[in-house]
Amino acid sequence: MVVQIGCQRMTAAKDMNLESLKIDTGETAAAQVERDLRESIIRLELAPGMRLSEQEIATRMGVSRQPVREALIALGKSKLVDIRPNRGTVVVRISARQMMEARFVREAIEVAVARRASETFDSWTRRKIDTILARQKAANEAHDHNAFRREDEQFHIAIAEGAGCGLAWNAVSDIKAHMDRVCNLQLRHPDSMKKLIAEHEAIITAIDARDADAAAAAMRSHLNGILADLPQIEADNPDLFE
Repeated sequence: MVVQIGCQRMTAAKDMNLESLKIDTGETAAAQVERDLRESIIRLELAPGMRLSEQEIATRMGVSRQPVREALIALGKSKLVDIRPNRGTVVVRISARQMMEARFVREAIEVAVARRASETFDSWTRRKIDTILARQKAANEAHDHNAFRREDEQFHIAIAEGAGCGLAWNAVSDIKAHMDRVCNLQLRHPDSMKKLIAEHEAIITAIDARDADAAAAAMRSHLNGILADLPQIEADNPDLFE
């Protein structure tokens, strides 16, 4: 089945013509196509196992095939799509092994960042985190797991930036998509958002207290939480996993 890309963001992108946006944003058309496709894969709008048509994507997004081809190659390097010569491009199924590897890398980096954050933290960024947590609570009340996941990412970015470790987040951002698809499924379960908010609050409370050990432990517990849910998530969604 060839994917029909009908999400609103892509339709809007077609109307604006992505290739004309480079002047305004400094981002190439290929980078913008990659960003939109990556988000659609994470949201499972482009489901695991779905075949992607280069021409279909180009038509829907109002670009030529070249930036689409470049975007798909980049997504292939991230192991989110499988480019098969003479057979087309397919969204890869969720790999529990790759998700575990991504979590391992995130833990190694973000636990260290939490320790650094407990030693020094930018006051403006600290105030920003309060706003992020408020938006997460609003997303929870609205049962909007996509909005919640966006704010979850902003929380982790803010922790890295506040600690003066912005480059650490860059090292995480490319691999985290393998966790994000599972997180997206996790967030659909009742009370999961409330639990994650509590974990975020525990992290920032430890940072505020300048307790490096507590901050590291809270971050590690937060990132490992998905492991407990993974077997049930995989059992509930067998068609999405390898």
